[in-house]
Amino acid sequence: MAILVTGGAGYIGSVVVDLLRSAEEQVVVLDNLSRGHRPAVPEDVPFYQGDVGDRALVSSIVRQHDVVACIHFAALAYVGESVEQPARYFENNVVQGINLLGALIEGGVRRFVFSSTCATYGEPTTVPIPEEAPQRPTNPYGWSKLVIERALASYDSLYGLKFVALRYFNAAGALPGLGEHHEPETHLIPNVLAAAAGQAPHVEIYGTDYPTRDGTAVRDYIHVEDLGTAHTFALKHLNSGGESQFINLGNGRGFSVLEVIDTARRITERTIQSVKKPRRPGDPPELIASAERAAQVLGWRPKRASLEEIIGSAWTWHLSHPHGYASPTAGGAP
Repeated sequence: MAILVTGGAGYIGSVVVDLLRSAEEQVVVLDNLSRGHRPAVPEDVPFYQGDVGDRALVSSIVRQHDVVACIHFAALAYVGESVEQPARYFENNVVQGINLLGALIEGGVRRFVFSSTCATYGEPTTVPIPEEAPQRPTNPYGWSKLVIERALASYDSLYGLKFVALRYFNAAGALPGLGEHHEPETHLIPNVLAAAAGQAPHVEIYGTDYPTRDGTAVRDYIHVEDLGTAHTFALKHLNSGGESQFINLGNGRGFSVLEVIDTARRITERTIQSVKKPRRPGDPPELIASAERAAQVLGWRPKRASLEEIIGSAWTWHLSHPHGYASPTAGGAP
């Protein structure tokens, strides 16, 4: 019996594969490598390069490996890109996601852990944000994830597909051999570290007039290892007969853009130049998770919650993999 990890060559997916293998679980990975990196997946893990919407391929994998559960990461995840290319996001995240669910159900798979997002909430009315908050996405990316959430609820009622949809806040940090490598990179911490390493002239600060403690946007950062562990806990919840759930994943506290930059300066002992830019449309002042349901339902709380540890682990990865998975030390080309 095996667990199918879609998008297992990506940032978070590769960490979950590593954690599952450490727990002696059988894992099979499906990734089209449009955003993932083959060196992030160990050579001895069964790997298929293809689309999650390829029902024939998914059905074959389910039969060949006796798949009993799926953890689904494979999706496009750039907010700005989704605004510019909405059709691409709905086709990839929604249409292919529905095809994946269909193939899994036909194959008898009834346990599903879904990589969702806090972007389903849109502009929050309450901070910290509870799971019961209104979901009003402000971009196609958020809508694409919300559509799959709605589909999962329907599939539970009709087909008995039990699921945990995990709404991430801001994933960050790294493990010794697994880190964040996106092209292009849109996340704050890796961009700050690129500036520290001299790979970028500066880091851009979008908005300095928010109603926050220092005028810059505040976000809830969660270490990728804590995030990955939550997926293994979600799978255990389903394996033990637990009911379907929608669950936030965050630290429950926020750090501003300036606090991230200042912390990175201390950790790297490098000069980091910054440039002020206007606010980006749709960027809320604060996004902080209420993570109590994760503690109550899954027994999960983040263990690597300090900003220093998150940035420090990402810096260690950056130093050893200055060009990400394209670095010779990382095992080859992306």
